[in-house]
Amino acid sequence: MELFKTPNIDFLSKRRIFLAISGFLILASILLLFIKGPTYGIDFLGGTLLHIHTDRDVRTIDLRNALSEINLAKAEIQEITLREYIIKYFENIKADSLLKFLNKKLNLNIEIERSEKVGPRIGFELRLRAIYSVLVGMVLMLIYIAFRFNLPFGISSIIALFHDVMITLGFFVLFSREITVPVIAAFLTIVGYSINDSIVISDRIRENLKKRQGKFIDIANRSLNETLSRTIITGGTTLIVLIVLLFLGGPLLFDFALALLIGIIVGTYSSIFIVAALVAEYEEMKMKRLRKR
Repeated sequence: MELFKTPNIDFLSKRRIFLAISGFLILASILLLFIKGPTYGIDFLGGTLLHIHTDRDVRTIDLRNALSEINLAKAEIQEITLREYIIKYFENIKADSLLKFLNKKLNLNIEIERSEKVGPRIGFELRLRAIYSVLVGMVLMLIYIAFRFNLPFGISSIIALFHDVMITLGFFVLFSREITVPVIAAFLTIVGYSINDSIVISDRIRENLKKRQGKFIDIANRSLNETLSRTIITGGTTLIVLIVLLFLGGPLLFDFALALLIGIIVGTYSSIFIVAALVAEYEEMKMKRLRKR
């Protein structure tokens, strides 16, 4: 199936503009990490999460006022659906004691749908493991692509991976979305998806380099056009599933689907505009050095 019949788009003529835009977005994401910092979920900070169901409607402000009486004014309260709430707090208060207090204070009958408790030490270890998982995944990808193709393609693909994960993370920091274990799983999925697109395009460039003679930029442009339909169809069908999951998957899957949605969009962009552009820059610098000799 092809969306475009023999497209002839000059992707690489504007490569430095796209590289500058991506560089700005990466820099902005890094600055956000240092200035604002990520909002970690209970998985990484430690604390208690309660998913409760009440027998009648209750306002969030009433829940907060009641919690403030037992020094839980800073607890996070999220209304999921009618009469369903998630309460997150970091103080050492047992869930049963909290529910007994709320039942008496607000004259409610509350049932616990889900209860989770994570210690601060476990949360810190989970943060380290999450960072190591993403880094190890990227290093292994670099080794694989450098072995299968060559080092410039490997380095370009890893830069694209860093680009995809960092921009997605920057979006989460900017809008104060929680970084949880499912979100880290989404980041690892983005790494796998993005590298798959990069490998397809790199493989087509390698094949065309063997078949044709000419400038690397012209051959890379031809390869990008030949794989364009495949790239857009793959990304588009994945996005359809993620949009459905985003709106119908419920609050527990929302951030996971959101991270994947952003990552797939950015990953598709980087596969087309970043990987080949970086290799083209390398090839151009190499040709300039050869001319000077």
